Amino acid sequence: MIEISTPDPRALVRWFPTGSPGPATIGEHVLATGIGRWWADRPVRPRTVAVSCAGHVVLRGNPEGLTPSVFAPLAGNRVEAPARFLPALGAAFDRLTPWERMIWTLQAAPQPAAVSRAVTVRRLDPADTDAVRALHSDASWLWASWGGPRGLATSGHAWAAVGRTGRLLAVACTYFRGTGHEDVAVHTVADRRRHHLALACVSALCEDIASRGHTPSWNCSVHNRASRLLAWTAGFRLVREYVHFAAGSPVAHDRLSA
Repeated sequence: MIEISTPDPRALVRWFPTGSPGPATIGEHVLATGIGRWWADRPVRPRTVAVSCAGHVVLRGNPEGLTPSVFAPLAGNRVEAPARFLPALGAAFDRLTPWERMIWTLQAAPQPAAVSRAVTVRRLDPADTDAVRALHSDASWLWASWGGPRGLATSGHAWAAVGRTGRLLAVACTYFRGTGHEDVAVHTVADRRRHHLALACVSALCEDIASRGHTPSWNCSVHNRASRLLAWTAGFRLVREYVHFAAGSPVAHDRLSA
């Protein structure tokens, strides 16, 4: 696939329906923020279009007649695509691992979160950029959809539990911002887990999302028990399940033609 410039949003409706939770918010987020990439099998009258951001890809269209090598640029991503794409994707990569996912939306009041008086839950601002950057490297996924630590701190879509020293103990943010739903992500530093900080941050973020007229949504693996428990405690309820696929390395062209 080749990278294309940002498409006309009106032309994308038939490819990527808007206003629903889950993968649909990825394309909307990329359109709104400019963070991410658009792909197509050809620049004029494409048969297949994809959008990618933060290691996630949503793939739509018709794979008929496309060679597996077309999908090589999507290697290393988690790809959500209709079942008709699976034969081509399976031939394009050395492995294609299914990953069962759950989509939740906020439908109930959150349980109370008792937070220490030494902790302040507030919105992040540009002055917090260094504090975001100081988070452990295992939190780098959190700001991937905002282009980096500064992007997250300046987005206006992140809330944190902040200690007296200014250290960030937990952060919840809109990961993908859609027109109807905002997908929520959260990270808590290892030594402050089970202190209700994640719940407090998620609850504050959800109130903020609701004030914008949007519905908070949650996306996690069916095997992530901790994430599922936090979602339920915060008032989220299951809407549907789906599968996306972790794409490995591209298969060499000589193997494809052998």
